[in-house]
Amino acid sequence: MVETGHFALVLAFALSLVQMLVPLYGARVGNQKMMAVGGPVTVTGFALTALSFAALASAYAGSDFSVASVWENSHSLQPLIYKITGTWGNHEGSMLLWVLILTFFGTLVAVFGSNLPATLRANVLAVQGAIGCAFFLFILATSNPFIRLNPAPIEGRDLNPILQDLGLAIHPPLLYLGYVG
Repeated sequence: MVETGHFALVLAFALSLVQMLVPLYGARVGNQKMMAVGGPVTVTGFALTALSFAALASAYAGSDFSVASVWENSHSLQPLIYKITGTWGNHEGSMLLWVLILTFFGTLVAVFGSNLPATLRANVLAVQGAIGCAFFLFILATSNPFIRLNPAPIEGRDLNPILQDLGLAIHPPLLYLGYVG
């Protein structure tokens, strides 16, 4: 599942390039078909990002210590709620959560923005694609949450005890909803 998540992340990056370039060029030359590409590409990019995040959360829930971020931030005896919140309790996972929320808001524009002028909608989705492209590139180049350890450790190092609190478990998602939204 981890490789699936990594592959989905790479595909989401590629789609963010398409989302950035095609609708923007279509808006510039007045091509309706090119502007219309933005919507389906945005929704597909969100689905791939959600798959990637779900794969990472699954690795945390299943204590897959062959994944470096899981090994560094989880333990097999940890309660399930803190295994799941450990997904965003580190730099790599929180960056993936950030881009997940970003692509979610782009999807809202793609799905519910049909009342916007086509040029405006294409430009908004292109800007969302550019921001997403930067985040995906940063994650893949410097903060990849899917790096494998070989050989896999038997046990994880555990989540920082300060982060093992329900308030701090919901804090990052709510904070990112405010930042990105």
